Amino acid sequence: MYMIPLTTDPNNRFRCVVPVDGENLFLEFFVRYNAIAEYWMMDISDDYGNCLASCIPLITGQYPAANLLEQYYFLGIGAAVMVPVGMAKGEPAADNLGSEFVMVWSDTR
Repeated sequence: MYMIPLTTDPNNRFRCVVPVDGENLFLEFFVRYNAIAEYWMMDISDDYGNCLASCIPLITGQYPAANLLEQYYFLGIGAAVMVPVGMAKGEPAADNLGSEFVMVWSDTR
């Protein structure tokens, strides 16, 4: 498992090397807050800038809906879930992404 380094920076674009199924994937993330809907969204691109997934809502959920990447299983980029830290409840807000809610990335299997 790997924690994606999320922050509350607006329109945050960053790259990570994410271990998935024994290999390292070079992924670019674009994370932004939708103030009207009041939730965070994420785009994922490969190392060449090709969009793999767009507008993924960063919300918590119950199994099996907790896996934010379930519908993208065919891409082989792993699984990701939003996890509340400590006593956090609800969904990530504009001011607590990366502190009260973290994203954990894991293998596809």
